[in-house]
Amino acid sequence: MPRRPALTTATAALCALTALTACQGSPEAGQPNTTPTTTSAASTPTPTPVNPSTPGWTPAEKAAIAAAKARYMSARAAIDVALNDPAAATDAKLLQAGTGGAWLVRVLTDVQFNLDRGWYQNGRLAVAILSVASVKLKAEQPEVRLNVCLDTSKVGLYYKKTHKPVPGIPANGNRHKIQAQVVYASLDGQSTKMWFLIDEKDLGSC
Repeated sequence: MPRRPALTTATAALCALTALTACQGSPEAGQPNTTPTTTSAASTPTPTPVNPSTPGWTPAEKAAIAAAKARYMSARAAIDVALNDPAAATDAKLLQAGTGGAWLVRVLTDVQFNLDRGWYQNGRLAVAILSVASVKLKAEQPEVRLNVCLDTSKVGLYYKKTHKPVPGIPANGNRHKIQAQVVYASLDGQSTKMWFLIDEKDLGSC
């Protein structure tokens, strides 16, 4: 997703986003209280699995890895759904699927950008590789960082009216290496904690 300046409509969602409050590290961080929304996971290729028996991970870390990975896939699927149909996208749907923080603002900005121009994304990103970069359960806000290879070869921008490709969109490769930050947090006013994808850092090609 190319970076674009934040729009007014996206900024309006900040009330929901800043509600992602830090939670104290605890053994429960690896066991979220809610089941991740699988908006369109069936259409998302299964990534290379994280081996739950990898030496060095504690039981709590293994549980956190599994939960964070599932929420990442749920969030990614929901983002594709939002970009495929910008008019139907809402911050509530994205939050429910696990997209939060600054990354929710970024997604909503892209959704509004395309909506204003009568564009939509055709196709969905594929998670080609998914591995663990780090796990920090004792931090003020527990987090799992994932190394991801995203394949965008089957994604393009199209005009809503004509369903024809938008010309002049520069290609920047089909496989992108990113590091995703997934944190364990609660929404404002709610006691339930869950994992949220709050950032993706571009690390080049993969």
